[in-house]
Amino acid sequence: MARTVASLPAGSRITDYISLGVVAKAFPPDKVRAALAATGKESERQRDLPAHVVVYYVIALALYMQCSYREVLRCLLEGIQWLAEPAAGIKVAGNSGISQARTRLGWEPVRQLHDAVVKPIAVADTKGAWYRGWRLVSIDGSTLDIADEKGNDEAFGRPGSSRGKSAYPQIRFVSLVENGTHVLFGSRMADYATSEVALAKTVLPSLCEGMLCLADRGFFGFEMWKQAVATGADLLWRVRKNIRLPCQKRLPDGSYLSRIYPSQQDQRRGSNGVVVRVTEYRLEGIEGAEPLYRLATTILDYELAPAAELAAIYHDRWEIETAFDELKTHLRGAHIVLRSKTPDLVRQEFYGLLMAHFAVRGLMHEAALNADEDPDRLSFLHAVRVVRRKMAAYGAIPPSGPERVS
Repeated sequence: MARTVASLPAGSRITDYISLGVVAKAFPPDKVRAALAATGKESERQRDLPAHVVVYYVIALALYMQCSYREVLRCLLEGIQWLAEPAAGIKVAGNSGISQARTRLGWEPVRQLHDAVVKPIAVADTKGAWYRGWRLVSIDGSTLDIADEKGNDEAFGRPGSSRGKSAYPQIRFVSLVENGTHVLFGSRMADYATSEVALAKTVLPSLCEGMLCLADRGFFGFEMWKQAVATGADLLWRVRKNIRLPCQKRLPDGSYLSRIYPSQQDQRRGSNGVVVRVTEYRLEGIEGAEPLYRLATTILDYELAPAAELAAIYHDRWEIETAFDELKTHLRGAHIVLRSKTPDLVRQEFYGLLMAHFAVRGLMHEAALNADEDPDRLSFLHAVRVVRRKMAAYGAIPPSGPERVS
């Protein structure tokens, strides 16, 4: 029996479903064209699906993971027709035409657009985004299942399991998150065999002065620490229990100064060390808590950041787990794999998914500011549903010619 194509209700148009205005506000046409120009992917001749429209289509795909390629394109083009030229007819390309258009575009301009636009968005009035003037961010990694195709398997690999190999190939990715807004930024992906630590080294350059970066113990190491410090950001990272951090000076708040070294030989000689401040604490009466937590920070002045406050804000690191859940469960959909069948289109789809998440989070941040509310208290799933069915009055994205304002 032939598979039934997933579709949206008959007569759907952009005002009912794809929120082109929200996406266009997050990723303005001039930014899209700049990314295409920088990567040499501008359309050389007029096509039914020019490059800038395909970029928006890639983002729209992430908003409608459960709908077919053609169904998403139909709604996108009906929206363009309604916003740009109501009398014009539309031509919905078949799956092969869509695949060819996506292949012509490639993944480089999508990543270029992502890197240029997807950045922290919290302002001074954003609740939950700051600690004493530092912008709170966290770093962590995760994986995504991708289509079970030979090319994907060869390019990205798959994890093992007790019965051989897992059902799907996987990509690994590492991101930074702005804790207060759940914006994922600086993201990089690789094959499954690439370690989170190796991938994190490509993400750290997205840190900058004024940030306080939180990280779990798996990322702590001398070289990673030095690289992160060089960005100008401050760090608050958990330390593995087998790393020696002898107390060199006890501070009034209970924390102490110590040093980390690039090697055991350097540690024995006391050479090439870097001063860190260490906070140790226990979570009494908390089920599942570990016996001892140790945090290292670059903030050496205990008056600027008392130990008790650092211990409290470290647990904001779990905000990145919530952001990953938004990305993987509420936006992509539970038990749904990335559907692209070639490695380059997998990369393209990955960045499209991140940009769709950014567009939704931008809308939520704006709503939270207007309501004088913490963005964490707004429902991401509700926001996704709103984005899917409503369109704010922003610029249209016509398939050709200059942009018009609706």
